[in-house]
Amino acid sequence: MKLSKLLKHTAITATLALSLSLGHSTEAKTLRWSYQGDMASLDPMALNETFTLGFQSWFYETLTAYDKDLKLVPMLAEKWENPEPTKWVFHLRKGVTFHDGSPFTADDVIFSWKRSLTPGSDMKGYGAKASEIKKIDDHTIEVITPTPNPIFPRDWTFLYIMSKDWAEKNNTTEATNVKGGESNYANMNENGTGPFTIVDRQPDVKTTLKRYDGYWNKDMPTNVTDIVFQPISQESTRVAALISGEMDIVIPVPVQDWSRLESEPNVKVMNEPEARSVFIGMDQHRDELLFSNIKGKNPFKDKRVRQAIDLTVDTNVINQKIMRGAAKPLGTLIGDKINGYDESFGAPYKPDLDKAKKLMTEAGYPDGFSVQLDCPNDRYVNDEKICQAVASMLARIGIKIDLLAQTKSKYFAKVLLQAGNNTSMYLLGWTPSSIDAANSLTNLVACRDAKSAAGQFNLGGYCNKEIDALTAKIDTETDQEKRNAMIKQAFTMLHDDYGYLPLHQQPMSWGIRKGIELAQRGDDVLDIRNVIMP
Repeated sequence: MKLSKLLKHTAITATLALSLSLGHSTEAKTLRWSYQGDMASLDPMALNETFTLGFQSWFYETLTAYDKDLKLVPMLAEKWENPEPTKWVFHLRKGVTFHDGSPFTADDVIFSWKRSLTPGSDMKGYGAKASEIKKIDDHTIEVITPTPNPIFPRDWTFLYIMSKDWAEKNNTTEATNVKGGESNYANMNENGTGPFTIVDRQPDVKTTLKRYDGYWNKDMPTNVTDIVFQPISQESTRVAALISGEMDIVIPVPVQDWSRLESEPNVKVMNEPEARSVFIGMDQHRDELLFSNIKGKNPFKDKRVRQAIDLTVDTNVINQKIMRGAAKPLGTLIGDKINGYDESFGAPYKPDLDKAKKLMTEAGYPDGFSVQLDCPNDRYVNDEKICQAVASMLARIGIKIDLLAQTKSKYFAKVLLQAGNNTSMYLLGWTPSSIDAANSLTNLVACRDAKSAAGQFNLGGYCNKEIDALTAKIDTETDQEKRNAMIKQAFTMLHDDYGYLPLHQQPMSWGIRKGIELAQRGDDVLDIRNVIMP
């Protein structure tokens, strides 16, 4: 064989071997995708919101994570054990580097945990799960929990690890909240250990990423090398971009467009049920509502008013008319994918308009009252349409809704606790990061407590000390049968107290270009690690 042919043959063989070792072609693959809104920040502690945290998982990582089936798997921790009821030992992965090339060590875990507890952090509820972390060596830590916690590794699936040295160097050792456009260096810059790095960030316009050559997991399935993300709020524009081929993935697809897209030869709709529950909360904390014609008192503090609301809103009608039958109406704050769910408290309330009107009269509001309802218009599937339907239904008992629907960045900057909690009534969706009911009890139902971070997303200030006492037992009970019995009791009490207006378990609604392979995870997170392009 001539030298030129030999060299050519050798090069081809080497290229083929490299391709096989990666499992996919080394050809550059650019993924273009769109969501109805943008992530709030690059700072992984700025906002505890599923889309933002899910997107951040492309460049930041946690000790533990979920695979495509929501099974708990190792990430930055290779393994862990629970030698004592309040002690967890994590063995950290060696050979991992941040995007600036610096090594990942135990110091970064301890720093990130402490940062999650700083005043501007929206992740205090996660950080509060630990009371102390001891460094055994550079790749071993001992986490002490305030009480026994049988699901602790699940509780930290969204507590991202940041570089201590990088944060100190760039004066970004504390998180900042979303109120009033506050910012820090981490808001527009990242230095994670994830498979992709941020190349350019233009909030609400475009974000570009590229594959990180130094990523530790060489067996990651994806063949994507570059990513272009563009938020598109207009549903019709988003769908048109998918049909034309400008976008490879769009989330969500309006449910009313499903049938239309089924006839498109190059498009596929994925609509598995999601773990997220969507509900409406009411201010039960203030003595006077902020946005209402009622002065000197708060109608939502009266259980009869809350019951009237729950008996007036027909979740089955919302499902059929707004969600095209794709949602699952609920009478509680957790969906059937969440551990602890039970149909006994999960079935929706049965509408009874006559009883609702009677309850309003008994409570002293025969003519109803007016109140503002805060609603995002680019966060959940058909969110603004849902709020419009609720407003129409509540008018039947005299409750006049002043609907304020706005982009999620403005919405969260108004309603969240750290942003001032300026809401009297609001629409919210929640997926327990642990895929366990205790997460919802702690974050949504518990009496608000700044010190323990309980009730961090209990924006209405609902408070029931009996439920809190049960939640404390649930958090420490290792017998799963006993634990689930207490979960059932707690949610039954909430159901009977009409603490919230549950609506439904929403469907995931993704549109993808045919030929793309991906996993539609039950928490509605697009995990780039499993996206394979043709």
